[in-house]
Amino acid sequence: MSLQDKRYAIYWALMGITRPSRTREFLRARKNIDRAHGQASVDPVGDLGSVSRLMVLPLVDFYPGTDSLAGESGVSYLVTAGDRKILFDVGCNELNEEPSPLRRNMETLGISIENIDAVFISHCHLDHVGGRRNQVHKTFSISRESVDLGGIPAFVPTPMTHPSAQTEFVAGPRKLGEGLASTGPLDRAIWFMGPVAEQALVVNVKDKGPVMIVGCGHPQLPRLVERAEVVAGAPLYGIIGGLHFPVTGSRVGKGRQNIIGNGKLPWQRITRGEAREAAGMLARLDLRLVALSAHDSCDWTLGIFEDALGDRYRTIKVGEEIVVV
Repeated sequence: MSLQDKRYAIYWALMGITRPSRTREFLRARKNIDRAHGQASVDPVGDLGSVSRLMVLPLVDFYPGTDSLAGESGVSYLVTAGDRKILFDVGCNELNEEPSPLRRNMETLGISIENIDAVFISHCHLDHVGGRRNQVHKTFSISRESVDLGGIPAFVPTPMTHPSAQTEFVAGPRKLGEGLASTGPLDRAIWFMGPVAEQALVVNVKDKGPVMIVGCGHPQLPRLVERAEVVAGAPLYGIIGGLHFPVTGSRVGKGRQNIIGNGKLPWQRITRGEAREAAGMLARLDLRLVALSAHDSCDWTLGIFEDALGDRYRTIKVGEEIVVV
């Protein structure tokens, strides 16, 4: 841990100690969420169907694939499932730029807004909805200036609004199209930030099986895998996206990811052992594809997953398409 990280850890630990009411609120929320998860009963999505081809093109992530593309600590993927194109999250635009990194990367990669059939928001955190202002106001944006989405559906895990998209609150597991489903929101208590509801996208690929696309992995890997397999009615073929293992440091300042975003008390951190356990779990599941986002996992974690999974692993980079056929 660097000296700066140590200072951040001390700062957030003192925040937890000096704000006992917030800490009690967090512990109460965590207990209630764990109890609700243990009592929940989820059925498979009936007649899910399948697609013959899945393509996931990263439009925003921490590492760009070439110098002509922008990287940031946010997520946006263009998911092409059969004949449908879904914009999965919209990045962070942390500097409130116009055009945003997402818009610039879309232009470089030849992606047009007019060709997108739907938006899928994994959860309402700034690095997935286009910035802090959008998180506060429970909306999302492609760039700083308004972009007309032409009334396309936007599937959201918590009530949200948008001036030109038709937001549809997904309250539970739901079929979204042929071979497409939402896991439904899974809750996680986050100290200081409050509870977050996160959904993952499940795409069932013919002759392969379901692939789960994840934003941040806040609900924790075992719960996400369990829910996706129940919803799809089959073992997972692969996982693409963020799993939130910033073990040795945060991609954003003041320890936001590895201290206050980890679902623990502010003086507790995600450990190397927990990251190794997660990598081992995926290796034992015999997944054929694991593509991990660097926006919320450190380089040490990326190496651990690569060691555990070998040629089944890849690090997500902007512009480097992932294809499952």
